[in-house]
Amino acid sequence: MKRIRLPSTTTLAAFECAARHLNFGRAAAELHLTPGAISQQVRHLEEQLGVALFARVRQRVLLTSAGEGYLREVRRILRDLGEVTHQAMASGDKEILNLAVVPTFAAKWLVPRLPGFFAKHARINLNLVSRNAPFNFGAEPFDAAIHYGEASWPGAVCTHLLDDNMWPVCSAHYQRSLNLYSPADLERATLLQQFTRPSAWQEWFAQAQIEPWNAFQGPRFDSFNMILEALQVHMGVGLLPDFLVAEGIARGDLVRFSSQGLPSTRGYYLVCPEAKQDVPAVAVLREWLLEEIAKSSGGH
Repeated sequence: MKRIRLPSTTTLAAFECAARHLNFGRAAAELHLTPGAISQQVRHLEEQLGVALFARVRQRVLLTSAGEGYLREVRRILRDLGEVTHQAMASGDKEILNLAVVPTFAAKWLVPRLPGFFAKHARINLNLVSRNAPFNFGAEPFDAAIHYGEASWPGAVCTHLLDDNMWPVCSAHYQRSLNLYSPADLERATLLQQFTRPSAWQEWFAQAQIEPWNAFQGPRFDSFNMILEALQVHMGVGLLPDFLVAEGIARGDLVRFSSQGLPSTRGYYLVCPEAKQDVPAVAVLREWLLEEIAKSSGGH
């Protein structure tokens, strides 16, 4: 097959700048070129593509429909090229590992432990990006992801990290102020609800064999992290997983209200494409995560 002659990055940058300003003179000033040089770059690009990218109307230039579509893709290409260039410059001779991670898990569990990871694996440059929803590994440049949900991701290998069992938790101050010491006492409490799990409190009360009036009542939040902040200002009682509240319980700021937990079929998983499961950096991360989880669980 005949190889297509691609435009240079210099030409693409000139086109993007001219399209952004819709003025060759301003584009020339930004790029430290002459208006004639910008015009020549654009003309060569149009000849190469075989389409008009700009329309000249009454001494003004406007993008054609083809130009608008081409501009969107050129901006994406230049942005992606800039990102990978910066990554390469920042990593030096280190091995890059791009990891997508659930924001709350990253902030409350992963990031506080990363100094230990870098101390043991100094040659790995770990780049973290937050993602809440599953995505297509083929469309995004991630080597792995820490995913919340079920052990199911097409074309990927899932390694179980943590269960998502939840427990009723409140601040020690809130417990004392409302004299909350039994499940039935929660009828006097403000129950902190989560949008994505609207029936969680009802399920917990059902296991405790209680039918309170307020199982669905209380302010709603869209993340565990928000509920955790609400607990710390004594707003009410929340259902949260152990990894989020362990530090607060250890300090005595938070108390686990009951030994009755709410089991979950979902959890946190390290996910990687099948083709990358044996990549050294991915294998190192997997092993380190499992070691840290074993340490934090205290062997249970």
